[in-house]
Amino acid sequence: MLEKNKKAVVLLSGGLDSATTLAIARTEGFQCYALTFRYGQRHQREIEAAKKIAHSLAVAEHRIIDIDLAQFGGSALTDPNIKVPKDRAELGNSARIPATYVPARNTIFLSYALAWAEVLGAFDIFIGVNQTDYSGYPDSRAEFISAFEKTANLATAAAVEGKGRYRIHTPVINMTKGEIILTGTKFSVDFSLTHSCYDPDEQGRSCGRCDSCRLRLKGFAEAGLKDPVEYAK
Repeated sequence: MLEKNKKAVVLLSGGLDSATTLAIARTEGFQCYALTFRYGQRHQREIEAAKKIAHSLAVAEHRIIDIDLAQFGGSALTDPNIKVPKDRAELGNSARIPATYVPARNTIFLSYALAWAEVLGAFDIFIGVNQTDYSGYPDSRAEFISAFEKTANLATAAAVEGKGRYRIHTPVINMTKGEIILTGTKFSVDFSLTHSCYDPDEQGRSCGRCDSCRLRLKGFAEAGLKDPVEYAK
């Protein structure tokens, strides 16, 4: 049984997985500190979504941190010269890592979350990685999370001094998108506030064709629910 009001840092991107993860952390009795990144991504739509989700789920604090992974590029999400893949035949079953992978992104995000957690006196970090319905990102796998958790407990003064042991929570890692949506619905996540698209149009409407949109639509179909966000015609 978890102690009520224990602090946790929750990485919040503005999408389905992170919103559901935040709702799960709250349900488990954690006082949640949400962390979002403006990291040089193609659009700011997900930042606005994260703000709305953080407010709707009543987090203790929501911080938006500026870092610039666009300085390095190497991803369709941070380099405008690399096209976002659309209509991929190998969706969810590819041996190749897609162009939307952002080099070392989750490692960097978790490092920031760890730093904030240590300052807060928190030993729990939540991240909405998923390896069931995913696009092939290596930093969404359980092996990576386990390795980072070990690093966190070797690299921080709080852990070395025996004040506590860090744990990286991945509550949706083995869920299908449909299961994530049903879980979020159960815990009162307003999915109309979320944003998943890698390449929205100028009005902020989702494209419906990128990997993230297609996995989202597949999830809502599996859940027997209608996706409440607007898609481009």
